[in-house]
Amino acid sequence: MKIKNPKLWHKMPGGIIEGENVLYSRKYLKDVENLYKSKEISNEGKNTLMYEVYSYSEGDETQYGNLFWGLTILHPVYIEKECNMTKGHFHENRNCVEYYFGLEGEGLLLLMDEMGQMSAEKVLPGSLHYIAGNFAHRLVNIGEIPLKIGACWPTTAGHDYRAVEEMPFPYRIYKNNGKIELVER
Repeated sequence: MKIKNPKLWHKMPGGIIEGENVLYSRKYLKDVENLYKSKEISNEGKNTLMYEVYSYSEGDETQYGNLFWGLTILHPVYIEKECNMTKGHFHENRNCVEYYFGLEGEGLLLLMDEMGQMSAEKVLPGSLHYIAGNFAHRLVNIGEIPLKIGACWPTTAGHDYRAVEEMPFPYRIYKNNGKIELVER
């Protein structure tokens, strides 16, 4: 028997996922500016890095039972005091659940059911969040350092962004003089 070295690393809490076949994507303000109320964004500002996503899976992604391991890094950016957020999505397969876990920073996990009812959970280092498959979810950085969140979800879940575009989260999150404000749309 031979002992192999790991082919994947996720040094916690501060590291990224590194290794063979790790997928990496990033979103700039120009990619997500439609999420924010303010439309007064300079051309230079549109190149601001908003968030990064690392993910890894092994095996056939269409096979039930296989998992993604992921990391999202949401930068501390404010657009006219509105907090930086991910696009948010439902899973295409509403039977697929997901776990998020806080690694660094401070944020909110917004959860919205298919009727548009929303709740929020604080995300902090060490917090663990169960996301039912029929809930849309979005992360919001409410702190002053990058918010780092780990995730694990089925490879068969898929991402349904269109449902959130058609029925947006009903509250916007602002930080004003150090206080978080939830403002109804």
